[in-house]
Formats: sequence, structure tokens, C-alpha cells
Amino acid sequence: MSNPSPATVAPPREHTPALRSITIPRGELDSSTGLLDYVIRNDTHTWVRRGDGLVAFGEAARFTTHGPSRFAQAQVWWRALLAGSDVVNPLPQSGTGLVAFGSFAFSKTSLHQSRLIVPRIVVGCKDGHSWLTYITDDDDTDLSADAAEAALAEYLDEVAPERGPSHGDRLASGILTEEQWMTAVSRGVAHIRAGELSKLVLARDVVAELGSPIATAQVLRELAVRYADCWTYSVDGLIGSTPEMLIKVEDQTARARVLAGTLDRSNAPVGDENYAQRVLAGSEKQQHEHEIAIDSLTHQLEPFTSSMTSHSEPFVLELPNVWHLASDVSAELAVDSDGRVPTSLALVEALHPTAAVCGTPTSVAGELIRELEHLERGPYAGPVGWVDAAGNGEWGIALRGAVVESPTRVRMYAGCGIVEGSNPAAELAESWSKFRPMIEALGLRL
Repeated sequence: MSNPSPATVAPPREHTPALRSITIPRGELDSSTGLLDYVIRNDTHTWVRRGDGLVAFGEAARFTTHGPSRFAQAQVWWRALLAGSDVVNPLPQSGTGLVAFGSFAFSKTSLHQSRLIVPRIVVGCKDGHSWLTYITDDDDTDLSADAAEAALAEYLDEVAPERGPSHGDRLASGILTEEQWMTAVSRGVAHIRAGELSKLVLARDVVAELGSPIATAQVLRELAVRYADCWTYSVDGLIGSTPEMLIKVEDQTARARVLAGTLDRSNAPVGDENYAQRVLAGSEKQQHEHEIAIDSLTHQLEPFTSSMTSHSEPFVLELPNVWHLASDVSAELAVDSDGRVPTSLALVEALHPTAAVCGTPTSVAGELIRELEHLERGPYAGPVGWVDAAGNGEWGIALRGAVVESPTRVRMYAGCGIVEGSNPAAELAESWSKFRPMIEALGLRL
């Protein structure tokens, strides 16, 4: 199903502020911690991987929307904001200058508010070299290096306390019990065997009820250290560490990482170094699931590219909790008839939802998800990341994460790819392996 073009979408009604910003280069960060030294507040916007990325504070502007045209409306708003802003940015690096953090609902039918948030302070880092961006909507604010450092220092004055295990901590069932969810899986397999679709992704939720308030910054640091190869994110109460890059755009090149096929490491035999390669790569079910996911992404991305490359065979991605079959895709973006390269937001609109988080065909899978899950996914499995003024950006799929519903209530999500050979009990076990990163980061036990 085609997505609406930004040119055909009416401008959003929300007020678009006139912003001013300045970006200044800074020195090298501590190589052992990188940006994690700045993840100290519970309200921090975060996008970090191996010490690089963006950490931001405050809010200079916000746009919210929902529905089928949510991506296009966000693009229209972002372009309008950029057109009315005064930006001083001497650095060519992507992620400098005006930046918006974003989180979008998984479903076009969801009433959950998708959002773009422009912070007031952004600390960025790439390859150890950092920068600082100061953003304001006040015409009288001094925009200088000293003013930017002073504003950052004010945010860093407030350090969130850490949290230890509490006797009141517990895990509770989500919308469906384990038995109800396995029944949903069985029904999904029946639809696949009937020839209605070839793959379906079914998600479930569990709720962490905490005896003391969540320490979000501590959770993010735990995730970033334990899952260094993943992208640790935090946008407006949506937190997690995703292994799946939906799309990254930088200097007219787009990159994606596709995952489909999962093996729980807790069940691996000791001393068998080839176990993951043999079981994942040798599994017809896992290979089939992965092939569907990679074909879905490359098919949707192809119209925007002049050339594209991907692994001829998937590789095994090793994470602390699971192994995945993974493929990296790289593409050179084509210039359109107006002489413009598609932005990361435009590609997000074209690519979402992928087979890896929805199924194939997506229209049939989407209807079955609503019928079988009984779950409002909200931002789970939707795009999360950032975009800059040049259209560069990094957008992951909001997996291995949770929504902080209150200081003591956190809803976690996990999904599994269902194909004809799926077994409900095995899929349930796989879902628990995917919950493990958040459960452990919260200091809980299964």
C-alpha cells in the first residue's frame, strides 16, 4: 500500500516556532564511556551505540500526530520549522545543527501520538569527537559557546538517583496470558497454512510493577553497556535497546540492518562453538523467515536508490541474550525529479512496517495482528530515532524495549515471527528471551 507524499499532505495546524541554534565543536570524550557520561537524568532523550550518538535535554518544540499520514505530516512540520529557523552550524557532521528526536506508532490505525521533539541541548559524538548544539525559541537568548556550555551545565546539575531491587517488584501478565497468546499463535499458523499469508509477527506484553520509582537513566546505561552492538534509545518514556536498524541516511547513502531468525543463548550447549551457525543457518524455518524480511525491505527501498548491495547469505549476530540471523543492506540514494535526495523520514515512511515486525503481505498481517493480539502496540515496533536539517538520520525499530507508564509501572513488549513451521511453545520461549534485556536492566528476575 502506497504512503501519501508529503506534497499532498496539508500542513499541520500546530504552531511552528521560529528557532535559533548554534553548534560548537568540543574535545574528545572518554573512550570507555563516551556519551554515557551524559545519560544521568531520567528525562534524557537518547540514541547511543558504542559511545557514539546523541544525548539531549529539554524541549524547544514538539509536533504530534496520528493516523496513516503521520510520517508525511511530520515531514511537512519539520520542513516548515527548518525554513523559519536561524541555524549556525560550521560542522559537516550528520546529527549537528537542528535535530529532532522521533517516535512513531506502529499502526496507522493507532490513536497513540507519534511525535517529533526538538530538544534545547544536544551533545553528539562520532568516533570519539563531540559537539554541542544549543537551541532556543527566545530571540533575546545569547547564542555563544559559553552560553551553550552554561545551559548544558544546568541540565547536568540534576543527577537522577539509582535504584536497587525492591521487595515490591513483580512481573504481571499483560493483555493476554501465556496460554491465550499461544492460542493466538496457533490461530496465526492456521491462517498461514490456509494460504492467506506467508508470515505473521505476533507480539505480547508483560508489566513490571515496581516497589520504588524506575531509574530510567540507570536502565539506559545498563542496556548500552550490556548491548553495545545495539542502539539504545529513549524518547519521551519509550526506552530500550534495539538490534534492528530500519534505516540510516548519511551523505546520500542509506543503510539498514534486517533481523529475522532467533535462537536463545540460554539453551546453548556448553563448548559447542558452531551451535548458533548450525541451528540458525541450518534451519529451513529460520532461513525462510529471514528471506521474507530481507525481500520486504529491499523491495520497498529500491525505488529510492540508484544501486543497492546486501549480503548474499545472512550472518549470525551474537547478542548477550540471543543469536539472530542478520543482513546488512547498503544503498546509494537517487536524486528525484526536483533534484533532492530522499530524507530519512521519507524512507521511514516507505519502509514501515517491514515484514520483520508485521508480516507478509503487510495488509493481511496488519489485520490479523489487530484480531489476534488484542494489544495496542503504541510505539512498540514503530520507528524510533532522529533526523537532522540535511535529512540525515538514524531510525531503529523500537524493539527490546518498554513504555514507562508511571514511575512504578513499565510495560514491556516482545514479538515473534510466525511462519508455517512455528510451534506456539517455542515462540513463547523466544518471547521471554526477548524480554530478558529489559527485565535484567530493571533489576528484575524471570
